[in-house]
Amino acid sequence: MKVEVWSDFMCPFCYIGDTKLQQAIKNLGLQDDVDIEFKSYELDPTAEEWSGVAFVDIIRSKYGVSVEQAQRNNENITQHAKEVGLNYQMDILKPTNSFKAHRLAHFGKSKGKALEIVNALFSAYFEQGKNLSDNTELMEIAKSVGLEEREIQEVLDNDDMFANEVNKDKGQARMYGIQAVPYFVINDKYVVKGAQPLETFEGAINTAWGEINTQKKFEDLSTDDNSGHCSDGSCSIS
Repeated sequence: MKVEVWSDFMCPFCYIGDTKLQQAIKNLGLQDDVDIEFKSYELDPTAEEWSGVAFVDIIRSKYGVSVEQAQRNNENITQHAKEVGLNYQMDILKPTNSFKAHRLAHFGKSKGKALEIVNALFSAYFEQGKNLSDNTELMEIAKSVGLEEREIQEVLDNDDMFANEVNKDKGQARMYGIQAVPYFVINDKYVVKGAQPLETFEGAINTAWGEINTQKKFEDLSTDDNSGHCSDGSCSIS
């Protein structure tokens, strides 16, 4: 079974939603049966690299709220994350352009490390306060999941490497009409939007999995059960 996940490393609900999806699959015992395919989505393609401004001040300015309101918003997100075992550090976030991180994620995918690199990038940003546009920090993140230093450096130094893959994901998102993330597409049939409750993910996975296991592979159109056939090492005779 396939689950496609559109997300952005700057999105706090994406890490929470991705974690819930992975927990749901584990709870159902389907780790070996579900293929998670991470897709790139940029919430703000025009975003500058981190300027040093505190995250709470960015929220206050962007949404026109008070510092207290911005802090309460961050506390609510932190509590939501804690419920799925994530330790968000909202006061030390470094919002930045995420395109380079998405390119690195596609590189990890090409090396069979898709799940590892995506989780590492999310954790680095939301739990460790790392700058995901800084080459030194991205190098350490990629090395931590077993990727080779020389190859990582090549990707970081060449803005064109894996850029097409990122843009292809973004184009597919536009074709699907995706305007918010996280966005989950299950077996090209079912959609889950946002960081839904864990039970919602379990129900969606169960529904899709149940269809797979009850679906008939073939419809039998034979008209004569006594027609000639061979089975179990012998053939019918008349």
